[in-house]
Amino acid sequence: MNGQPISGASVGATGRRGRRGGVRLQALAAGALLLVLTACGGGETANGGAGGQGPAAQGGGKQDNAASQAVVTILPKDGADAVATSGVLKVSAAQGKLTTVTVADSKGTAVEGRIAADGSSWTPTAHLAAATQYKVHAIAKDADGRESAKDTTFTTLVPKNTFIGQYTPEDGSTVGVGMPVSINFTRGITDPEAVEEAIKVTAVPSVPIEGHWFGNDRLDFRPENYWAAGTKVTVHLNLDGVEGRPGVYGKQKKTISFTIGRRQVSTVDASAKTMKVERDGKIIKTIPITAGAPSTTTYNGQMVISEKYKVTRMNGATVGFGGEYDIKDVPHAMRLSTSGTFVHGNYWAGAGTFGSSNVSHGCVGLQDARGAGDSSMPAAWFYDRSIIGDVVVVKNSKDKEIQPENGLNGWNMDWSEWIK
Repeated sequence: MNGQPISGASVGATGRRGRRGGVRLQALAAGALLLVLTACGGGETANGGAGGQGPAAQGGGKQDNAASQAVVTILPKDGADAVATSGVLKVSAAQGKLTTVTVADSKGTAVEGRIAADGSSWTPTAHLAAATQYKVHAIAKDADGRESAKDTTFTTLVPKNTFIGQYTPEDGSTVGVGMPVSINFTRGITDPEAVEEAIKVTAVPSVPIEGHWFGNDRLDFRPENYWAAGTKVTVHLNLDGVEGRPGVYGKQKKTISFTIGRRQVSTVDASAKTMKVERDGKIIKTIPITAGAPSTTTYNGQMVISEKYKVTRMNGATVGFGGEYDIKDVPHAMRLSTSGTFVHGNYWAGAGTFGSSNVSHGCVGLQDARGAGDSSMPAAWFYDRSIIGDVVVVKNSKDKEIQPENGLNGWNMDWSEWIK
């Protein structure tokens, strides 16, 4: 003191005071730096918060990367084998809702299905194919929108017993307005609903089309009235994997299409012994005919041409007439019933028979020449202008109406009965 400068005293203090002062400054600087870092980093205070930026202030403790609460369950289990083609595949979600479900085979063909309105489940709307591997991908979201996904793979059973449907008309054909879609199954069907659901018949222009079973092995489809000329018809046979009867599965997946040609409906009047051929609403020809004799009358009703033969053999023994006739070269024959009704050429009766007498064994006969080589004959003219699916209506015969299942003749059943 005594007049000595304070700075000199400071300089002279080379020991403890100088070092203590440096420690205090360093501590203050470090504290300031820590304060800055803590403020920028949102560090916690002693009470668990940092200026209101702690987890409690960021949403009640929830974290953005928390796992979804939704749980997806898929049946059958991953890797399952020999799975049934219907009734097993199911997808469900707990604590969440399904948003996406895709099921496809190894070729990428998707299985159609539907998510329930509440998002809790998904079920297929069609059966699965047999002996096929499927992959399932499903996504569900919980209440906070977080997703949970699951993927599985399984394989369906390999059937020991199978069936197919033998169909008519042929793919790509042009047929008459009376042609139904007729499918005959190689095994008797005991679950007709499952089989019918696997077959879809559509038309352009659109028209309601319904199926009807004849017994347990035949299913026909038709509209209420004859097809309109020019209609395009498509048949989807998705029988692969359908259990038509216990332990017997369809093995057919096929699409066929055909076209309806011009409208031709011919009317046979057994009493007047004539046939009027109507084409697109106009009578283009009236042909003298001979129908069934009084003891072997011709069926009445609407009949559809199902087969055509330029020359064929007709043996009475095959249709219950014993040895009454066996003609090896019947010309221009067109089948109208399974039981043996034809419209065909007749060269063995005299020319005066046609239009004046009914002498056949139930068929409709038109004048013709042996060998089917004379195009000027009425039978040849009609044969050349007829196609499979054309309609021949017989009326005024002293016989009953033909049964709908006898040939492709479902038009003889009222629509109300057909759709039952």
